[in-house]
Amino acid sequence: MSKERARRRAEREAERARAIRANEDRQARLARRRALRSSIGRLTPRPVRVRRPGGLLARRHRTQNVLVAFGFLIVQAIAWLLWGSFFASFAVLVLSVLLVPVVVTLAFDRRI
Repeated sequence: MSKERARRRAEREAERARAIRANEDRQARLARRRALRSSIGRLTPRPVRVRRPGGLLARRHRTQNVLVAFGFLIVQAIAWLLWGSFFASFAVLVLSVLLVPVVVTLAFDRRI
């Protein structure tokens, strides 16, 4: 009976030793991978933030820009519907492009 217990204990210890070696090998691979990633990471540039600013002023400017663009498109659509002529629509387009900065500056009190 004691020989059987000794054999099972030896098997358990051998299994434990194999598990410890496998864990050490896994940890060594992870350490090498982390070292490689950090060395590569130092060579590559840091990522640039792509999301838009979310403050109150940024939200207000986005809203103002949308209103200006919508107004510009409405003026163009009305001019195209009222006057079917290409030259009249083109004249309204040129006049709108020239007057939009003035209207924005007067309406929103900011410089473009």
